[in-house]
Amino acid sequence: MKTVIEPFRTKVVEPIRFISRQDREGVLRKAGFNLFNLKAEDVIIDLLTDSGTSAMSTEQWAQLMRGDESYAGCSSFFRFQEAVSSIFGFEQVIPVHQGRAGERILFSELVKPGQHVLSNTHFDTTRANIENNGARAVDLPERSNREFGGNIDLKAVVRYIDKVGSDSIPLSMITLTNNSAGGQPAALANILEYAAILKKYGIPFFIDAARFAENAWLIKRREHPELTVMEIVRRVFEVADGCLMSAKKDGMANMGGFIAVRSHELCSRLKQNLILTEGFPTYGGLSGRDLECIALGLFEAMDESYLLYREKSTFYLARRLLDAGVPLIDPPGLHAVYLDAGAFLPHLRPQELPGQALVCELYLEAGIRSCEIGTLMFGRTEEDTGEEIAHEVELVRLALPRRVYSQSHYDYVIEAIVNVFERKKDISGMRIVWQPQFLRHFSAQMEPKSEKLHGEAAALGLSGAYDKL
Repeated sequence: MKTVIEPFRTKVVEPIRFISRQDREGVLRKAGFNLFNLKAEDVIIDLLTDSGTSAMSTEQWAQLMRGDESYAGCSSFFRFQEAVSSIFGFEQVIPVHQGRAGERILFSELVKPGQHVLSNTHFDTTRANIENNGARAVDLPERSNREFGGNIDLKAVVRYIDKVGSDSIPLSMITLTNNSAGGQPAALANILEYAAILKKYGIPFFIDAARFAENAWLIKRREHPELTVMEIVRRVFEVADGCLMSAKKDGMANMGGFIAVRSHELCSRLKQNLILTEGFPTYGGLSGRDLECIALGLFEAMDESYLLYREKSTFYLARRLLDAGVPLIDPPGLHAVYLDAGAFLPHLRPQELPGQALVCELYLEAGIRSCEIGTLMFGRTEEDTGEEIAHEVELVRLALPRRVYSQSHYDYVIEAIVNVFERKKDISGMRIVWQPQFLRHFSAQMEPKSEKLHGEAAALGLSGAYDKL
């Protein structure tokens, strides 16, 4: 059949609360124009993230009942450990409550001030945890390969290592798929050659495996159709010294993650940090129920019928938007469609936060919550001058929760985006009125730049003239 259908049936439904445009304006203002501050009940279609938002299967719900909540040595941990080891090939497995906990534990053990950690592109929490240890997170993406836009630039890697010296690089990473670069996959050839370069220099190689199955599927579709997803996964991870994973993505679970390594000695050191801050090594801040759901979810994420459906549904959304002239990263990855906010709103400078302006407008238009990946997330304010240093790309991510939304939901999203695109010239930029020191996009307060202009005009008795403009 030409039509690819969802490889599942709906068994339980969650009602959506429809909130009016007027009410959306009120809650957005109250949230400081930051969609992370919205209540979930005020969102109609939630595409903020694919992390922890998946719908679990009937088998996962059944497995949940097997959860052993013993503090130490719970049987759920050993089923979890066996699943991780059988897929990724690492004997040493440490559960954590989510990916950033694994980042904090690993980097606090290995990364020292003044050092450098290389990657295709670090995501926000990865970068923050590296920088919190006084090190530099270095992005070296290769942008010339259209089908594998998540590749790392191998020549740049060698140049950088030769420049700073291998002794100053405690580990190097690759993110699969490359979330900050539009959810793009890395090719198997690129990963293997990168691993060989790092081995030559004696630098440990770690993989951010959050979307390992989706990356393997795109390798199968675009590079190695003769291999199964499982075969590709094993070829990727057999060249690594360890991996980090947020199981809230391709673990198909609502909470959890892990660190997996080959070194017994390193694992022992990491466990001491885990005990200090997260919990005993056989639960790591998770319930036994979570461990059970992840152990099964890792295999469900590699099901090729599911991955084909995931590809076709994502490409459907992207193709319809492209047909309407909406600029986006093409081809898309699997977990999200990334709108090119800079091209969508070319009249706004990066310092005017075009991505954030667009996510706010999509919420006002149709109650859609999405995520800015641009100057708000990755830019910074110059300490001496107060000037905003822009990020090199301005994107809006429409992250697609796994097994949650249907084609009609996607059609609704398409209609809303096209409506906004048709009146894009009317959208004004944003300004930050308050921000924290780290990960500012999660809690910063903003306002439309036009509001301040309107206020100044009113103070001068010119509000009527401003409204006409």
